[in-house]
Amino acid sequence: MTTSPQPLTQLQSHFMNRDRNNQPSGWTELWDTNQSYFWDRGQPSPALVDWIESRPKDLPSVSDRRLTALVPGCGKGYDVVMLALHGFDVYGVEVSHKAVEIAEAYAATELHEPSAYNFPSEDAPPPNSTGRVKFVECDFFKAGWEKRVMGSEFQGFDLIYDYTFLCALPPDMRKDWARRMSDLLSPTGTLVCLEFPLYKDLKAPGPPWGLKGVHSNILAEGGNGIINEESEGKTGQLQGRFERVAYFKPPRTHEVGMGTDMMSIWKLKSDIVV
Repeated sequence: MTTSPQPLTQLQSHFMNRDRNNQPSGWTELWDTNQSYFWDRGQPSPALVDWIESRPKDLPSVSDRRLTALVPGCGKGYDVVMLALHGFDVYGVEVSHKAVEIAEAYAATELHEPSAYNFPSEDAPPPNSTGRVKFVECDFFKAGWEKRVMGSEFQGFDLIYDYTFLCALPPDMRKDWARRMSDLLSPTGTLVCLEFPLYKDLKAPGPPWGLKGVHSNILAEGGNGIINEESEGKTGQLQGRFERVAYFKPPRTHEVGMGTDMMSIWKLKSDIVV
């Protein structure tokens, strides 16, 4: 039994017939016309907050510096600021100048007087040491910005977090997303993905694009991420650059993904030379 196709949302109509080269301008137009409400959640990811607060063993252990974190497609900076409040030096990437301005204004206020949603419960005191925050206006996929921002000795971020960045990209950019993640992650770093939306048909138009099985396909198996419901991308060949070290359903997440979101934790394979 087949179901009738659903009408396109405003966001999907906006990106209709835009190829990969016109994706940045599409998002910039939405920011410039104050239409970030299409994706804005109004607070950091509860799933990420809880994971960070659990003091995960998968994070690198360093004693002479702060851990560094990257949030590509960071929006208004909710997750960036939350990570800084937990002691990371955090970098948020956005393609839009206006998005960066909005995120900087949010960070200036929130770092001075943090909201309770940055911590697991209202009774949890903020950490004593807050990291630095920097927002970068650039194209995530164009190599070079990381050395300009971090310096020529940059060896990769200790933590990279993705929630709604991959699902915003057309399917033919998924392999490039995986490649850039491996380029930007430290050899001992951790890639954390809150997989969303997993309830959506893989053939349905986006953004957001359905991602069921996509992370495993592009990260563990080295596929291109363009898969179907029957296979869910499982080739049986683990030729990707990453290995998954944890996979679980977070107790808390944004309402839109409650009951279906999954958290996947990834490390670069030890034999991978980036």
